[in-house]
Amino acid sequence: MTALTLDLPDEKLRRLKVIAEARGTNIAQLFEEMSTAVLAEADAEARFRQRAQRGAGREARGLELLDKAAGRGAAC
Repeated sequence: MTALTLDLPDEKLRRLKVIAEARGTNIAQLFEEMSTAVLAEADAEARFRQRAQRGAGREARGLELLDKAAGRGAAC
């Protein structure tokens, strides 16, 4: 594991300590949890962008399929 030094405003550090204490943990574990959440968010965004790129230019077909699945096909 690697150590990390951060410069935070005193008020922000105080608030983070309060949050950590309320969760029954310490600042190090709180930052571990926050970094996990940020990484998961970045991964989800990357997956979304990848899927959006694959579907680019195929919006009309996608809407057509949704209509069909909802029973609102062209014949309805």
